[in-house]
Amino acid sequence: GDRSLNLRKYELSSEEWEIASELCNVLKVFKDATLFFSRSTPNLATVIPAMDHIDETLATNALDSRYRPSIHAALSIGKRTLNRYYNLTDNSEVYRIAMVLHPRHKLNYFKSAGWEDGWIEAA
Repeated sequence: GDRSLNLRKYELSSEEWEIASELCNVLKVFKDATLFFSRSTPNLATVIPAMDHIDETLATNALDSRYRPSIHAALSIGKRTLNRYYNLTDNSEVYRIAMVLHPRHKLNYFKSAGWEDGWIEAA
């Protein structure tokens, strides 16, 4: 409201507001994951399914034609970053052990997620 501050040049255009709105929509999966891990008692058996859900959401949104190219680029970078962290779980057997010992998951999780037989056998 104070024009003497000369902030008008920082005002977002209507297109920039639309991009921000789209970004809000696609970032919701991260907010939900953060709230999930903040509210409950997190355990290792929930990490892999959560990462799978985020990965699926990013991949689905990346194919959604209603989003602008800038959003598609952001989703691609987010998916690549997530995959880097997902691959780091391969360095620790603890994640697989937690999944196998979890009463709901066992080896069925790996089978339904489409893991290769060799990976399932190693788990």
